[in-house]
Amino acid sequence: QLQLVESGGGLVQAGDPLRLSCVVSGRTASGTTTAWFRQAPGKEREFVAAIRWGLNNGYYADSVRGRFTVSRDKASNTMYLQMNSLKPDDTAVYFCAGTSRNLILSTMGLSGEYNYWGQGTQVTVSS
Repeated sequence: QLQLVESGGGLVQAGDPLRLSCVVSGRTASGTTTAWFRQAPGKEREFVAAIRWGLNNGYYADSVRGRFTVSRDKASNTMYLQMNSLKPDDTAVYFCAGTSRNLILSTMGLSGEYNYWGQGTQVTVSS
């Protein structure tokens, strides 16, 4: 079982950077996969980025590739999302999600593959 707690959200201006953190409690073995999803007002939750802890390789949505970087630190059991060149369209509540399975690439963007979720952290980007 995993518990996830996000932090780092806030209000920034367009073009600014911001880093989100997700502390993962529980058994984070090499088979763990964690991800970031976001949900803007009136929109469905969408995939942002994911990482497999054993391989430490990131997988990104097209909308953020090249601007966002997902990483993990095994020593502190923390996943990060470094967000650069933020846009007003990035405004959303960002959720951390996890599973104790090593997901294959084709499933890493599917919210249904993750059975543990954090409470979310608000990111607001002003123009």
